[in-house]
Amino acid sequence: MEKFGKSQPATRVEDLRFLTGAGSYVDDIAPADALHGFFFRSPVAHGDISELDVSDAEEAPGVRMVLTAERAEALGVSLAMDFSTVTNIDGTPAAAPERPFLAKGRVRFVGEPVALVVADTLDQARDAAELIMFDASERAAHVSLSEGGEALHDEAPGNLAFDFGLGEREATDRAFAEAAHVVSMEIEDNRIMVNSMEPRGAYAEWADGRMHLCFGGQGVWGMKGHLAKSFGLDEAQVRVTTPDVGGGFGMKGFSYPEYFAICAVAKELGRPVRWMSERGEAMLSDNGGRDLVSHAELAFDENFKIIGYRIENTCNLGGYCSTFGQMIQTNLFARVLMGTYDVQTTWLRTRGIFTNTAPVDAYRGAGRPEAIYALERIMDTAARQLGVDPFELRRRNFIPADAFPYTSATGENYDVGDFRMVMTRAEEAADRAGFEARRAQSEKAGKLRGLGVAYYIESILGSPEEDATVEFNEDGSVSLYVGTQSNGQGHETVYARFLADQSGIPFEKITVVQGDSDRIARGGGTGGSRSVTVQTHVTLAAVAAVQTGFADFLADEMGVDRDAISFDDERFRIEGRNETPTMLEVAEMARAAGRDDLLKITETATLPGRSYPNGCHIAEIEIDPDTGVTEVDRYTVVDDFGNLINPLLAEGQVHGGVAQGIGQAISERVVYDEDGQLLTASFMDYAMPRAFDIPMIGFSTAPVPSTANPMGMKGCGEAGTVGALAAVANGVLDALWSRGVRRVDMPFTPYRVWSMLQEVTEPAVAAE
Repeated sequence: MEKFGKSQPATRVEDLRFLTGAGSYVDDIAPADALHGFFFRSPVAHGDISELDVSDAEEAPGVRMVLTAERAEALGVSLAMDFSTVTNIDGTPAAAPERPFLAKGRVRFVGEPVALVVADTLDQARDAAELIMFDASERAAHVSLSEGGEALHDEAPGNLAFDFGLGEREATDRAFAEAAHVVSMEIEDNRIMVNSMEPRGAYAEWADGRMHLCFGGQGVWGMKGHLAKSFGLDEAQVRVTTPDVGGGFGMKGFSYPEYFAICAVAKELGRPVRWMSERGEAMLSDNGGRDLVSHAELAFDENFKIIGYRIENTCNLGGYCSTFGQMIQTNLFARVLMGTYDVQTTWLRTRGIFTNTAPVDAYRGAGRPEAIYALERIMDTAARQLGVDPFELRRRNFIPADAFPYTSATGENYDVGDFRMVMTRAEEAADRAGFEARRAQSEKAGKLRGLGVAYYIESILGSPEEDATVEFNEDGSVSLYVGTQSNGQGHETVYARFLADQSGIPFEKITVVQGDSDRIARGGGTGGSRSVTVQTHVTLAAVAAVQTGFADFLADEMGVDRDAISFDDERFRIEGRNETPTMLEVAEMARAAGRDDLLKITETATLPGRSYPNGCHIAEIEIDPDTGVTEVDRYTVVDDFGNLINPLLAEGQVHGGVAQGIGQAISERVVYDEDGQLLTASFMDYAMPRAFDIPMIGFSTAPVPSTANPMGMKGCGEAGTVGALAAVANGVLDALWSRGVRRVDMPFTPYRVWSMLQEVTEPAVAAE
């Protein structure tokens, strides 16, 4: 095989099986004798269950069992699901009402699982579910992002789950009182559905007193702990596996009710049970993303330097707290609250509201896109209000390159950065100088053209600790066991290539093993763009341990001083000797000598700090004022990802993230009616971005290597989405500004944009 240089583009090896239908997904590998599960879901958004009669369903052909909350409790299974909570401004804990994995006494959103029907075939289970007699005494549905309405939970009067605050409130208020200029605006961040290509699915089986759950997820260890707790098991009695995953984007990183239910039935029946979500079912029950409204304010001095920032959010939690639902618009939003700007006086307040909708949790970026969207929207609006070029206003307020390492207002330790340099590169790459000529051409054609800019920074999330195991197999191959979990990012290529580069082991000899809690003792899973930095960091530690062990072994075998042996990334060198064995050759020598202890090395390593990818997005928007049709015509990204392992895969990650950002900005929006019924429950009503919605995306990098990991890398998985929302929205506002439009909110569908032009109102942005 051709020897690639380090950090060179290399195509993904896993794509061959994905593109030829040879992927191994949950639905492909469920046991042949598995029974089929189908969930009966609540048809009403809010009500007390007055009737739940499953007797006819139980007698239906092929049905083996119908599981309800009452029966699950009778089997000794805890219904309560785990989730994280925040602390209120006053120091009290946030509301933490129980979330049962099957509705108990009351339903709180359309699509909430009420009963699981298990039968020999899927058709039999589906038909039997039609026989379930269900009725509920309906309560008033609360679907608005406001306090009040009939409480969903006794623990949350007025449906207020939490009232979170972070920052220096009094100092920020003083800054605003002393400001020469104040700019404020309301910003909506529309709710979206994730719609991964592969919906959620799982199968469960029990053998010898052990549970095995196989599910499409983003890490196996969190799920393992939750299952052990619910079933009263030691964690050693639980095995969780994950095969190929067809997209996750944060949505598959959680424990969902269905997984607990199929485990309970599989145990009771002594048979494997499988379940695969249908698309409509997924739209009803998958965790949603975003869904908040912000009131943002910036205070400036007379030189247009920001002296204060305060923002109050109201965010939707849905009917229950999801795994990390309370954390997204609070702690995670705060990570990049002030973005790339040199401001220390800030105040964030976020109130979480329970509504009769599906729960809301992380979606690609998890709080960081929401924070950057709000900040970059008001930065652009401030530039208009103050009469300053939007690029210049940002430059004037950037953290200077010589100020790093820099501690942000919310305690993030930015290690390096050169935001001015990156923005200048982006202006050049986007041909900003030629924009006015392009705008003139659009006007000639009767179109409106706008240019939008956004500068983002992202704080990598997740545990900084990770494990890796390098095992030399008897057939001459090498297995690399990793604690992260690919759901489409190309880990098999990236990790194998990295190990090959660091060890000299041929790339084609390396197999990446992931997603099995029995084979891998622990791991942090995938989320928050953590994978490449943590996994390569610990792989370096594992390679170093292998080098040390092999060098010690060679010294004993050859009768030379240990100091006489070195390793040059490909071969061991021994002073005064002609032998230059590779790692694979030394492994065979160790095997022959009975040194099995050298053939499987496990290391744990912790990153000294998080990395902070950042970059500049520039979008050019063209709008037909007669129809409201909005097109993203040109798109340019210049990112600082530090050093890259595989630039080709990094570019792919950015393209995917930008596409998802454009989707939210242009077409995607979840809509519930006043009764909590989902109106966008199919692709007829929920508009995913199409190929013609996405322009060619210009991508380049301007690296400032991180000091937080030995490779100088910065995570890139979510960066495209973090920057895209504001760049597109700012471009739309720029295009419409000359027509008197002063406020725009996503999504920019033809009707909404046309309506903005027809109903121009007084500016929604206030300046003092």
